[in-house]
Amino acid sequence: MATFTAHYLSPNANTARANGLFDFDSDNRLGSKALEKDARLAMLERFGNDSLPWTIDKIVRKKKKSQADGQVMFDFRNVDPAPKRKKKKGWW
Repeated sequence: MATFTAHYLSPNANTARANGLFDFDSDNRLGSKALEKDARLAMLERFGNDSLPWTIDKIVRKKKKSQADGQVMFDFRNVDPAPKRKKKKGWW
């Protein structure tokens, strides 16, 4: 099961405008109607009746974190600086 992030918007005429992101899980492929349906159902479960007029703008696959525990990892390896470029000799 993959995790996706969906972006939602409320209509412009709505007095209480809403926009934001939410995460949901689905087995469907990116760009399929079944995935859009799963996103809509997840939005309705999470936000309730207030989310009925909202539309889902885009859905993207959520990237997996490289660190499982959320820790920051420092890299103390010695890195050689980039070699200096030589000037090109022109014909002038």
